Amino acid sequence: MSSIYVLLPPTPVTAQAEFEYLVSSDGQTVSVHAQAVPALLPLPAGAGSEVVAIAPAAALSWHQVTLPRGAGPRSPRLRAVLEGLLEERLLDDPDQLHFAVQPQAAAEAPAWVVACDRAWLRSALQVLEMAGRPAARVVPEFAPEGEPALYALDDPDLPQLAYAGADGVLLLPLASSSLALLPPDLPAATPVVAEPAVASLAEQVLQRPPQLQPTAARLLAAARTRWDLAQFEFASSGRARTMKKLSTGWADLLRAPQWRPARWAAAVLVAAQLLGLNAWAWKERSALAAKREAARTVLTDTFPQVRAVVDAPVQMDREVAALRQVTGGMSSRDLEAQLGALAAAAPPGRAATALEFNGSELRVRGLAASEAEARPVLQALRSQGYAGTLQGDTLVVRAEGQP
Repeated sequence: MSSIYVLLPPTPVTAQAEFEYLVSSDGQTVSVHAQAVPALLPLPAGAGSEVVAIAPAAALSWHQVTLPRGAGPRSPRLRAVLEGLLEERLLDDPDQLHFAVQPQAAAEAPAWVVACDRAWLRSALQVLEMAGRPAARVVPEFAPEGEPALYALDDPDLPQLAYAGADGVLLLPLASSSLALLPPDLPAATPVVAEPAVASLAEQVLQRPPQLQPTAARLLAAARTRWDLAQFEFASSGRARTMKKLSTGWADLLRAPQWRPARWAAAVLVAAQLLGLNAWAWKERSALAAKREAARTVLTDTFPQVRAVVDAPVQMDREVAALRQVTGGMSSRDLEAQLGALAAAAPPGRAATALEFNGSELRVRGLAASEAEARPVLQALRSQGYAGTLQGDTLVVRAEGQP
């Protein structure tokens, strides 16, 4: 699996624009980090792979609102509700903006809403789609979630300072004058993360050494957010979204490091099951072999003349039949025994018109002409240990267990 993560340019996007992108096989490590025009971007490969578009912080604005009752994430009037709630906070006409609501937003509770230029987002996604790299998700570069942190970002024009935490997202110039705009209750121990090119400037401005983090690693971490800006008109169908989540989730389960203990547990469980099944099968085979050996012993002890045992039950039946013939005994397969049973089961006043015996099966005509007439006869035969069937007007009788 190789997923592609593409950082969208904050300026209007064309097919000739270069996209910064990275490739990851597990969502945790970066294998490729480069720039290319849309047509030359790598293609995702493998089950669960996807193209993830990352919206830059400079193109987004964040607002916290309280959704009214009945205006949940699936409400058909959510878009109109957001326009009404944000109309006085926005610099642009709401009709020109795209909105996305935080995951699992609830009515009558504070919720974060992100806004961006609708035409810009549409053109960026269309360029990717026309290049054969449609985005499965659109995630923000920074989102209002998790513990607060400061990020020093390298920018060709002006280095920037980003703040992200559960209480909001800010994007400011990386300068001492920007410190006054940060949240006043920001803890002194707030982590500082800097890209290598601006690490020294970040230490000078913030008065503490930052933790180095390459741009690719930061973007890959941003893609693990639960946020997805592909909502309203940009949302894919419910079925496609569900299948994509299942595919991505399955790929994460197979490859992501955080699922390694679960994978080991599943492997141990499967191995234990296989060992248990093999032990159970060995026990059953041993029991079956013991029963076969017991049958052979009974046969050879009862009939010592039998030297080679091939099928003990069949040979036992054959030897018993031969012994019966020698002693003049009668078995349930003999004609006399079957006639006696049939006489006891036949309805009074009915006489057989034809008899046929082939050595083990008796065929009789005249006792029953229909299923209704044959049913009591068959039940009486069954009570005596015989099976019977009606074939046309012929009643077929054989000893039970006889093929």
